[in-house]
Amino acid sequence: QVQLVESGGGLVQPGGSLRLSCTASGSIFANVMGWYRQAPGKQRELVATITSGGNTNYADSVKGRFTISRDNAKSTVYLQMNSLKPEDTAVYYCKAHLGVTNSYGTSWYDYWGQGTQVTVSS
Repeated sequence: QVQLVESGGGLVQPGGSLRLSCTASGSIFANVMGWYRQAPGKQRELVATITSGGNTNYADSVKGRFTISRDNAKSTVYLQMNSLKPEDTAVYYCKAHLGVTNSYGTSWYDYWGQGTQVTVSS
């Protein structure tokens, strides 16, 4: 009943740019949103996160090149990727980290998008 849908991936030359978008169901857009990526033969790794208040964190490998942002009104999170390198090639996944509080405490749920392929190649 909830869904994250990524778009914007594709093939780009080294040094180029892409902007990824992730549109989420409103009910899972209230907490922490993040972008992860998984390259062939590699573990899925965190790329960037952003809180509902706009606080951001980035992996060292993308600092200064990638920018995460969100439009709460559109329930959309973006990843602007500049100065792309071949090592950025991966499937990029959008993740929502949602806390749900009831009388027993808070339970945390992760929701993942289907992924979008980013290929950086000459």
